[in-house]
Amino acid sequence: MQLLKQSTMERGCIEMVESRKQKKISIFSICNYTFFVLIAILMLFPLWNVIVISLTDYREYVANPLMLFPKSITLEAYEYIFANDDLLTALKVTVIITLAGTLGSMLFSIMGAYALSKKKMPGRDFFLTLILITMFFNGGIVPNFLLVKDLDIYDTLWALILPTTINTWYLIIMKNYFAGLPGALEESARIDGANDLRILFNIILPISMPIIATFTLFYGVDHWNEWWNAMMYINDTSKYPLQLVLRNLIVKNFSSASMATAYAQDSAEFVAKENIKMATAVVAVVPITVVYPFLQKYFAKGVMVGAIKS
Repeated sequence: MQLLKQSTMERGCIEMVESRKQKKISIFSICNYTFFVLIAILMLFPLWNVIVISLTDYREYVANPLMLFPKSITLEAYEYIFANDDLLTALKVTVIITLAGTLGSMLFSIMGAYALSKKKMPGRDFFLTLILITMFFNGGIVPNFLLVKDLDIYDTLWALILPTTINTWYLIIMKNYFAGLPGALEESARIDGANDLRILFNIILPISMPIIATFTLFYGVDHWNEWWNAMMYINDTSKYPLQLVLRNLIVKNFSSASMATAYAQDSAEFVAKENIKMATAVVAVVPITVVYPFLQKYFAKGVMVGAIKS
């Protein structure tokens, strides 16, 4: 009986300790979730506010610039943007630049990173040094412009793709990633008679999807946001990308003269232009944002899970 009572008391003590631990964990979880929810709200509110302003009548915007929900929805700002005939053409140009540029950037970056990850490659240190120099020194605007002219790609879409084909920082990260993969994978493939290209595309890439997806998104965003090179190298307005057309639209509606006139004559005119600016931001951001959920699952995915069998 004494042993039974003692064991019962011990179980009661253990249950009490466990319940206290659960309470502590629950309190911590609540505080943790609350903190990160607040952070998420602070991060998302500016984006949400941009969307709301783009859909709001200017009178409501004047009355409450930080509104959470519009009382009445209007699409006048979007109608004004899409009434521009150049917008659809610019969207087509941007899609071409993004798809072709991302494909070329990933192809050359992957092959370059894989080659540089091999310590036995002849001249590896020399080429790696040349590549690293470009991270610290740049030729400048004028030499780059002259180079584009000499390559005979001025005023063509190639001027928006070739100069930004490889990002040195992305290349170095991919090189380090490939260098960290187990050498047993390649050794076993070479025993079976596979060459370098087959090893790269049939073995290395399938187990490197997280980093491939990540830099595909990075390159895609870089090409989607392209406007500086277009302003420098493109004269034909039919070849303007979306971002440059939207930028020109904002500049046209927000010049200092037009702002002064709006304030002097009718303050509502300026607010309407503010709605146009917000709608322009939404049009520029939403399409590339939609791509992210399709690549998100690869970011945290294990790289080497199941790659080597024991």
